[in-house]
Amino acid sequence: MFTVTKVLSSRHLYALRWKSASVVVNVKNVSIAAIMALSLCALTVFALSVGKLPMTVHQVLEILLSSERAEAGFHAKILWDIRLPRVITAVFAGAALGVSGAIFQSISRNPLGSPDIIGFTSGAAAGALIQIIYFAGGSLQIAMGAIVGGLATAAVVLVLSYQGGTIKRQNLVLTGIGVGAILSAFNGLLLVKGEIDSAITGNLWLAGSLHARTWDHALAVFAGVALLLPLAKLFTAAMAGLELGELRAQSVGIRVLKLRLMMTLIGVALAALATAATGPIAFIALAAPQLMVRLRNTANLPIVSSALMGALILLIADLTTQLIPIDVNLPIGRVCGIIGGFYLLWLITRSR
Repeated sequence: MFTVTKVLSSRHLYALRWKSASVVVNVKNVSIAAIMALSLCALTVFALSVGKLPMTVHQVLEILLSSERAEAGFHAKILWDIRLPRVITAVFAGAALGVSGAIFQSISRNPLGSPDIIGFTSGAAAGALIQIIYFAGGSLQIAMGAIVGGLATAAVVLVLSYQGGTIKRQNLVLTGIGVGAILSAFNGLLLVKGEIDSAITGNLWLAGSLHARTWDHALAVFAGVALLLPLAKLFTAAMAGLELGELRAQSVGIRVLKLRLMMTLIGVALAALATAATGPIAFIALAAPQLMVRLRNTANLPIVSSALMGALILLIADLTTQLIPIDVNLPIGRVCGIIGGFYLLWLITRSR
């Protein structure tokens, strides 16, 4: 028999039991995630209606639910081949960055521990730029280059942070900032040394953009999130134990070094896939987990909630750049970077 019992120690916790199985559910967290998921669905449909070709939400739903795309004609082609890949790329790239930021902030136990701060995004960008400038690679080659560059950067940062048989979390952020600064300079040199056409393409890519996204970009980041998000969720309990301290984690059987390496691999892969799909986009990996921690008011690693928040932030930022009443094409990466700079200053001031 299925039963629901309120946990007396908290007003938000309920125990769900069915035969011999039971699970504790935080109603507040589930409600927040449900509201965010519904908001994301509504914003997604609205984003599909935004563009130079006027289209209502009703038309969008009719085209999406239609069994034959040819009947809708030109509107269907615009929706399926231009707008839908862009929106899907925004949603899943934002989700990937949100999860990656949550992972690295948990590993370092530092709100500044996001992939764009500790250099992993710069490493992914370096691998992608090499593909763009020297090999004229397509979306698949750029994605592979970004993953290889991100993993190579992570290996260097982890080796330099390794001390006394473990990875020192206090060294992780500082080492990552130093490596990231070097890679940013290296990326600038790549643009200078490359041919003019490739350098222009690489510079536009570095600005971060969702323009001209195709199904190749959308499906690559979608597949990465669909594969790696459940895998990251499996290690949530172990990561929560690790945040209590290494000695306590080891005393309950958590293999600290192996867990950190596994979660680092997942976080770097997610950040690299998002970077390959949209170019380097700051702020989202930094802010999404922190916003969710404040909304949920719990110490648990907010994997799914951070994914939803990251998707919402990037989609809202994209809509803002399209709806802003000035005749200027604003790269979404630069807009997020400006917002992220002010957010970082606020975060540091608040920490003091």
